[in-house]
Amino acid sequence: MIENDHIEIDLLLEAIYRKYGYDFRNYAYSSIKRRIFHFIENESFKSISDLQGALLKNESVMEKLLLTFSINVTQMFRNPQFYTIFRKLAQELFSNMPIIRIWHAGCSTGEEVYSMAILLTELGIYDKCRLYATDINEKVIKKAQSRIFPLSQMKMYTQNYLDAGGEKSFSEYYTARYKGALFNADLAKNMIFSVHNLVTDKSFNEFHVVICRNVFIYFNSDLQNKVIDNLFYGSLMSGGLLGLGDKESLHLSNSTEHFKVLDKQLRWFQKK
Repeated sequence: MIENDHIEIDLLLEAIYRKYGYDFRNYAYSSIKRRIFHFIENESFKSISDLQGALLKNESVMEKLLLTFSINVTQMFRNPQFYTIFRKLAQELFSNMPIIRIWHAGCSTGEEVYSMAILLTELGIYDKCRLYATDINEKVIKKAQSRIFPLSQMKMYTQNYLDAGGEKSFSEYYTARYKGALFNADLAKNMIFSVHNLVTDKSFNEFHVVICRNVFIYFNSDLQNKVIDNLFYGSLMSGGLLGLGDKESLHLSNSTEHFKVLDKQLRWFQKK
């Protein structure tokens, strides 16, 4: 027998989809349930049904809930070896290309996009690159566009940068300002930020690289399969690279046979 909470959550997610177009119906149930109850407690709603009634009448409630559903855990040069591998791949595959399009899907507040810009700058190819950074949440997109990150994180980010093969002093890329670290405007010159929903929106370009890290862990297997097969596979050019998070893989995807594993541990794949 299906528990009442499950039924109410299904109805809530269906209401969100019909009213606002955000589709969380195939997110991992345990994760979405935990976040819903966390939101109910913080916002002093009496029940899931009470929350549903409020968000159908008040868009601001949906905006707050969207922030709770959005997973915004990131850092610059996260998993440094991921970038070490990409540095080598970029030198081998992209040095002679006239333009390189890279999509950071689910970019959150942008730390990994700026990490990529730094890496490409040091390779001497950033001028011919276009970095497309998208997320479902407009507020985190605006945060990424600000170029300001916590100054308290710079020590860790500096170590990550060095471990990823950084060639300069990391402090050259930012200025301490506004109680934070303001990254150089040159790093953002080839970035295009936009709101994009991986669940409901379609591909918008052909890319040489698609990076989507630690987003799939919040999707159920059907949704993972859908996004990889219908969105990422179709968005990548032949020979293009796909980078996933360290807890994610292609083993549930119908497109597995169409990708070559370049690094199993660091989750780099190449479209055949």
